[in-house]
Amino acid sequence: MIHKKIERHFATVWEYVADKQNDKTAIICNDAKISWKEYDDRSARLANFLKHNGVNKNTKIGLYLHNNLEYLEAQYATFKLECVPINVNYRYKAAELIYLLDNCDAEVVFFQSTYKDEISQIINDLPNIKLWIQVNENDTEIHENAIDYNACIQDFNPIARKNRDERNLYMIYTGGTTGMPKGVMYEHCDFMQAIFGVLKGLDFEVPDTRETFDTAELDHLIEATNNNRVKTLVACPFMHGTGMWLGAFLTHLTGGLVLAIPELGFDPKKVLKAAQDNDITNIVIVGDAFAKPIANELDFAKENGVPYKLDKLNLLISSGVIFSSETKEALLKHCDIRILDLMGSSEGGMGSSVSSRSESIKTAKFKLNPDVIVVSDNGELVEPGSGERGMIGTGGLVPLGYYKDPEKSAKTFKEFQGKRYSFPGDYALVEEDGSITLLGRGSNCINSAGEKIYPEEVEEAIKKNNAIYDCLVVGVDDERFGQKVVAIASVNENQSIDEAELINDTREHISGYKLPKKVIFVANVERAPNGKANYKWAKEIAQANEV
Repeated sequence: MIHKKIERHFATVWEYVADKQNDKTAIICNDAKISWKEYDDRSARLANFLKHNGVNKNTKIGLYLHNNLEYLEAQYATFKLECVPINVNYRYKAAELIYLLDNCDAEVVFFQSTYKDEISQIINDLPNIKLWIQVNENDTEIHENAIDYNACIQDFNPIARKNRDERNLYMIYTGGTTGMPKGVMYEHCDFMQAIFGVLKGLDFEVPDTRETFDTAELDHLIEATNNNRVKTLVACPFMHGTGMWLGAFLTHLTGGLVLAIPELGFDPKKVLKAAQDNDITNIVIVGDAFAKPIANELDFAKENGVPYKLDKLNLLISSGVIFSSETKEALLKHCDIRILDLMGSSEGGMGSSVSSRSESIKTAKFKLNPDVIVVSDNGELVEPGSGERGMIGTGGLVPLGYYKDPEKSAKTFKEFQGKRYSFPGDYALVEEDGSITLLGRGSNCINSAGEKIYPEEVEEAIKKNNAIYDCLVVGVDDERFGQKVVAIASVNENQSIDEAELINDTREHISGYKLPKKVIFVANVERAPNGKANYKWAKEIAQANEV
């Protein structure tokens, strides 16, 4: 075989992978199963449709979709045209959708038929969007202003392949946890290097992607993994970085298989059955919000004499929120696997921890990635073991900036000692061994009587109580202290605990000034589909209880 240099562009690399893998399965979504050859062909037809309808390089294309085959095809087609896919949160209401699609300058939107009514509400406010493409389900009637997704594929031949600029823009919108959503901008070549870096950390032999690389290196990776193909079940949404980057991107680069579950709502039974039935090797989740229900279902199945058979499962990947050591241990009782817990955000990766039956690790404790620093509020590097808090800066993969927001870009992406870093706002302690303990996002920090209290630290202390299922902590205005700590907690089924007992138990794990002054018990603690905390909701609950 003749080898050649290949551009570090996702569409170009996936085309090469598709030729290598051909009839091997690329994606499973419920009853649908398509090969790499079909994946490439369908995406190329869709790209041709878009081109014939005036879509040019750098066009922004919204993906208002669930975890399904069409999401991945539409994204691949977008990459083929050197356009920019935009992740759209399917939980957004009309005003939020209008803001996002206007802010990103979208000209095309793929949408799930479930959201026809939302499209009707926003369409007149978004005159720059020239194509609305409906992904149908349950034979829903096509929106009067939309085109049927399947017709786009059926009516066009595959677009011809071409050379691409590996510095094409790739962008992901943040979840808006610290203000309005922002588009974080990367170049394809840099972002691909970061994904290969994760694979390298998992002991894969990967190409050296610091520059355009030889296809022989990619051949080696694909052929090595074909003996034990990477088969990834993505349990969290594609619309957020964890699901897309660690689920789809990572798996695609190995020529592996992605299993998507399109139904909304996390169902641990469905996840575990799909993993069992499809010999899944990797599962991608987001912290305790996903891991706890999985651990509970594994317990239940074993207690009832029908344990899941997960012989092929060897890796569980989580990122984005705290993943407690207690929950990791509960999973490891059932599965002899590695648990990769990555600390990072849309603005960059910071650190990682690996747990297994032979190697345990504390909650929120991570080994720093290369080129990651912790800087105190007075602008000095935090010394290991000093007990001083500092903000984490990542100096490896640093975004170009936030789309159309130079002011926020200047505050987040800045130089320190002559090198450019990303400072998303996460605080940490540096331990004596050089590892860090994550404290949380500074914007969520509670200031009580002059003391800084990080909600995540209090939440983890509260969740050490066996009666507690989930918990969020917020600060509420207080005449005496400025702010006081309030916890919103849900209790495990068939268990009970009162406020005084919980506060007293938590006292064993954190300092007294960090203890909640009030605990509000609710049936369910509300989180986003990706498992991230909904602090806005928690604050509203806490404030309502102050009246």
